[in-house]
Amino acid sequence: MTSTVAPTDIARLRSFNRRYTQVLGLLNERLDDTAFSLTEARVLYELAHESEQTAADISRRLRLDRGQLSRILRMFTERGLLSSEPSPDHARHQLLSLTPAGQAAFALLDRQTEAGVGKLLQDFAPSRRVQLVELASRFEAALVSRADGSVAYRAPQTGDIGWVIHHQALLYREEYGWDWTYEALVAEILGEFVQQFDATRDDAWIAELDGKVVGSVFLKAGEKPGIAKLRLLYVDPLARGRGIGAELVRLCVERARSFGYERLELWTNSVLGSARRIYEAAGFTLIDETPHHSFGQDLVGQTWSLGL
Repeated sequence: MTSTVAPTDIARLRSFNRRYTQVLGLLNERLDDTAFSLTEARVLYELAHESEQTAADISRRLRLDRGQLSRILRMFTERGLLSSEPSPDHARHQLLSLTPAGQAAFALLDRQTEAGVGKLLQDFAPSRRVQLVELASRFEAALVSRADGSVAYRAPQTGDIGWVIHHQALLYREEYGWDWTYEALVAEILGEFVQQFDATRDDAWIAELDGKVVGSVFLKAGEKPGIAKLRLLYVDPLARGRGIGAELVRLCVERARSFGYERLELWTNSVLGSARRIYEAAGFTLIDETPHHSFGQDLVGQTWSLGL
């Protein structure tokens, strides 16, 4: 299974796991100075957030060994934290619920854990704190997408335009070293798109992976009659490899064709290799290349065109 994964990727994730467990105190016998281990606290969380479930339900959800779970549930029962009753649907199945003492124990655990994480975050400057929380959200999104992987494509909603500006600017800074003048360009393009939007000739798509925004593309009428522009194709790095970029381009091409445009054009830069391969696969051809210095870098701008 790991033969197709780069050894450096494995090493980096292992390094992250070591640092993460150390910083959050997950190696300690008890979590956040409570009476519970990490696994016990996780089981308690499941019981507090969904009553009347079976041990099998919890075992499947947490991918927890049934023998280990059985010992934890027995300990909870002995402490007066857990009660059970036969399921009305199946007498051999026991429905588990926290007792009032169990609910109180969870409430204390939750407060202590929240205080511990809050104390950790206080050690970071506000800007670094925002970055840390954002990265944690993206890491979670990657894990969720591995488990489910459903992608939806929808029209933009309030907040999406700002999201696209922010994430595109960060992506190209991280991957290509572009400076904040690129963010200004994206803001200008999308501000104009919104102000001049005409549903009879313009459109846009937002890609969501398990409810999280991971991509976008915009279709805009060009300056010349019969020509439309594909603008700002974006796919979050954590969602790549799922065909999202290709599907966004396909949607844009089909809509341009339905609007009656004769040609669809786009402007990109030669360093954006993944996007270029998507355009080529969709039938676009390169019609112009021009060197330029933009966004703090020496680049080669490219114009691609597709006859509709």
